[in-house]
Amino acid sequence: MWNSERNKATPLQGDTMRHGRFNTRTLILVAASCLILGVLITASLNLVPLTRATTAQVWTEKGESGLFSSSQISDGKLWVKLAKELTPAVVNISTTQVVKRGIPSRSPFSEDDPFNEFFKRFFGDQPRQFKATSLGSGFIINKDGYILTNNHVVENATDITVKLGDGRELKAKVIGRDPKTDIAIIKIEASNLPVIPFGNSDKLEVGEPVMAIGNPFGLNQTVTTGIVSAKGRFIGEGPYDNFIQTDASINRGNSGGPLINTNGEAVGINTAIFSPTGGSIGIGFAIPIDMAKEILPQLRERGQVTRGWLGVAIQPITPELGKKFSLKQANGALVSEVTEGSPAEQAGLKQGDVIVAFDDKNVKSSTDLPHLVASTPVGKEVAMKVVRDGAEVTLQVKVGELKEEQVAATTSTSPKMKLGIDIQELTPALARKFGLKGEKGVVITEVEPDSPGDAVGLQPGDLILEINRVKVTTVSQVRRVLEKTKPDEPTLLLVKRDGGTRYVVIGSEG
Repeated sequence: MWNSERNKATPLQGDTMRHGRFNTRTLILVAASCLILGVLITASLNLVPLTRATTAQVWTEKGESGLFSSSQISDGKLWVKLAKELTPAVVNISTTQVVKRGIPSRSPFSEDDPFNEFFKRFFGDQPRQFKATSLGSGFIINKDGYILTNNHVVENATDITVKLGDGRELKAKVIGRDPKTDIAIIKIEASNLPVIPFGNSDKLEVGEPVMAIGNPFGLNQTVTTGIVSAKGRFIGEGPYDNFIQTDASINRGNSGGPLINTNGEAVGINTAIFSPTGGSIGIGFAIPIDMAKEILPQLRERGQVTRGWLGVAIQPITPELGKKFSLKQANGALVSEVTEGSPAEQAGLKQGDVIVAFDDKNVKSSTDLPHLVASTPVGKEVAMKVVRDGAEVTLQVKVGELKEEQVAATTSTSPKMKLGIDIQELTPALARKFGLKGEKGVVITEVEPDSPGDAVGLQPGDLILEINRVKVTTVSQVRRVLEKTKPDEPTLLLVKRDGGTRYVVIGSEG
């Protein structure tokens, strides 16, 4: 093809030169005509020449509005500037923890030897204690040394060391932790430190460019960029899930680092990734900074968070449930249980009610309610709109204080207290995380070390089918069965793992 086209062109060039038809004046006239015609066409189409840069309003080092050309943004000049300004305020956090684990005793008998089971029963796992180290990230939010990070980065740490961008290594102490949102504040003794200002995560738009800064795998002050992939993600990490999803590369060690917008502001705290391989596949999650702003004053002053309490167990509204409960739309939180003596019971809330608004704020899904209740001041009386038998009813409820043993949402602390496990009703996100596609019911999301559940080998991802020979498919059912179980009575669980089922007895009679 190439040769044939070339052969067609060659004779024309030769013919022109050979007959002497080259005319300079004619060529100039043709060129001028083409130029005038091009200008007229461009003007009529209202096109902007590629050589002329458009401008965008972006953040400058003085915090004022500045001008960067679109070509500079596409070339990464904006991110270069932000990286230079902000990485000094991102720190590396290394912790030391004392971990207790049962080390299996080596049996001298073969697996099929009847004495092997006897040996395991009487010698079992030998408790061992050892130190474990871990790495994470954080960012400075106050020039006097206050650092924002994830709770899981510093939880149970006996020693915390912070490495600053200038190379200094300083000891840190925990000021406040909130396991329910996975947010923590630590402090180092230093002054005049660089800080990262807070942005507004509510104003984030899907598709907006963002930058993650952190220490993945201990590689200090690594910068990655991407966009906001989604907002309001529920990934089964707790009752207050409301994550920002991003495709900016996030890996182990990034936990606690900031997610930055183009204004140079922290709009999120990098927390988790979805990954079947353990590495980044472009699905990362960050806690919205607005959630952190709500609880930071309490963490700094009291070291913990006081939350409002309603006293209900709730579940999502499916289209099928929406029809059964005479809802115009599948919105709201379905009340599956009302705790006796709770603010909800005192307000007249009933099982089967659908909460559609709380304190003049719409409840679009069951995940909205826990955050709305928790952020309401204790003792405040608010209006709660519910749909009951197809009709709207407004109730007045005085918000109580959430205690550790009380239930504020779809999760229950009873299994945690009795068995040492956290459980949740299986969601699509949890099903993907634990490989339980197509399953329904209650899944174990966490097993506390050295707990009764840990002792019998329960694992995150185990699906609970029965408790004490009673089939369970919801968290509230699990709690009701456990409430009927005496403190010293063993608990029989039927769990499903890797496609197989087995019974497990927690506790013993003797």
